[in-house]
Amino acid sequence: MLRRRSLAFQKTTSLRLGERANYVNTPHIICMVGLPARGKTYIAKKLSRYLNWIGINTKVFNVGEYRRQATSAYKNHDFFRGDNKSALAIRTKCAQEALDDVSQWIDNGGEVAVFDATNTTRDRRKFIYDWIVKKMGYKLFFVESICDDPTIIAQNIMEVKVNSPDYKGMNKDAALEDFLHRIDHYAELYERMDEELESSYSYMKIFNTGEKILVHKHEGHIQSRIVYYLMNIHITPRTIYLTRHGETDFNQLQRIGGDSDLSIRGVQYSKALASFIREQNIPSLRVWTSWMKRTIQTANGIDAPQERWKALNEIDAGTCEEMTYEEIAEKYPQEFEARDHSKFSYRYPRGESYEDLVARLEPVIMELERQENVLLIGHQAVLRCLLAYFMDKPSDELPYLQVPLHTVIKLTPVAYGCRVEFIKIPIEAVDTHRAKPMVPGFLDEKFKVGSGSLNGEGESYFKESVYEAPELNYNEASHATVVTAKN
Repeated sequence: MLRRRSLAFQKTTSLRLGERANYVNTPHIICMVGLPARGKTYIAKKLSRYLNWIGINTKVFNVGEYRRQATSAYKNHDFFRGDNKSALAIRTKCAQEALDDVSQWIDNGGEVAVFDATNTTRDRRKFIYDWIVKKMGYKLFFVESICDDPTIIAQNIMEVKVNSPDYKGMNKDAALEDFLHRIDHYAELYERMDEELESSYSYMKIFNTGEKILVHKHEGHIQSRIVYYLMNIHITPRTIYLTRHGETDFNQLQRIGGDSDLSIRGVQYSKALASFIREQNIPSLRVWTSWMKRTIQTANGIDAPQERWKALNEIDAGTCEEMTYEEIAEKYPQEFEARDHSKFSYRYPRGESYEDLVARLEPVIMELERQENVLLIGHQAVLRCLLAYFMDKPSDELPYLQVPLHTVIKLTPVAYGCRVEFIKIPIEAVDTHRAKPMVPGFLDEKFKVGSGSLNGEGESYFKESVYEAPELNYNEASHATVVTAKN
């Protein structure tokens, strides 16, 4: 009987501990096209971050990095002249080495590779097509970024290009002049993708960072998702603020899920948050909450348009809703241990997994990419998923990201990543973070009823800014450290 019960458990838990869904039957290569300073690397890195977040194993191969490894210190723009045959041979060799690495990476389990280079001539694109499609049998999709807006080009050059390794130690004015000459050399030979001359290719064109989109012969699920995602991104300066709801009665009782009201301290946080947001004087701010009472109550007092998103509801714990971790460990010990083995893919009985939650939040990410300034008041698991997207965190780290109560997380997009600040609002709250245990199924003392060790925020893996609400008379010292996500 015991063995049957064990086998039954293994069978049911295996259904909830499956590998990430594999959307890719045939490997794809996404090939960037366009003049320098047109946002190709920005698009490549952002696309890679999105595809990895939804579970598609993706990597960017930047040919410029191969060129820097293959040559001595950069001298000047003459290296990119169309009549510099020796330099052209080096650049062609670097492109081939990058393609070889793409093939090797895909052979080792990669699904989508982003080939980040100018690829501005039809001869170069035919060379890539022959290698990728005819020789390797992969699918190929070109993404051409076309920009004639001088403001966007100048901003891209000053933010990124003059600070590249090519111009290390060079005066900025001299670097700018050299880079403009480099663009001129590429422009002399640039051939835009052509519907008639390259009619067999699948591609999309992005004009002025999304002002207009043209799609030609896109094929299949992956390319459709790429097109839809790239249609939604923009480069308008904006800030996204993330925060959990204020502390709840259930938080104090160590119960997960449910639809609890705010505690007294949670109400205090709601007032302090409204004060903080008012002081920031954020233009065109929109406030998003879930359908849960605790997020709606936290948004009370914030003078801005508010939207309720069912997709922002906390992860569904199924039969474990409104239980403490201690109760789950006692009543369902095998389930409790199984979740520790693979927290991202584990699905609560009759509930959800973090993987399910990522899929549910994809429309939220799409809309966040379209918006300007947003304050999103959510829940611990939900904000972990959103932070993993913006900070480019892998799925095994996602369920353990720290998202403390009574803390505002400020996200500011920068050149190739996201600037992240944790701003502590000094109102005490319980610490609900459960770190990854060394032994699956082990429960820390602080999560055992009566231990009293949930009080306070505990130690944190980041340093934070401390916001002092003027009407609350807190005397805590302020300090600030910024964590920049690498993409």
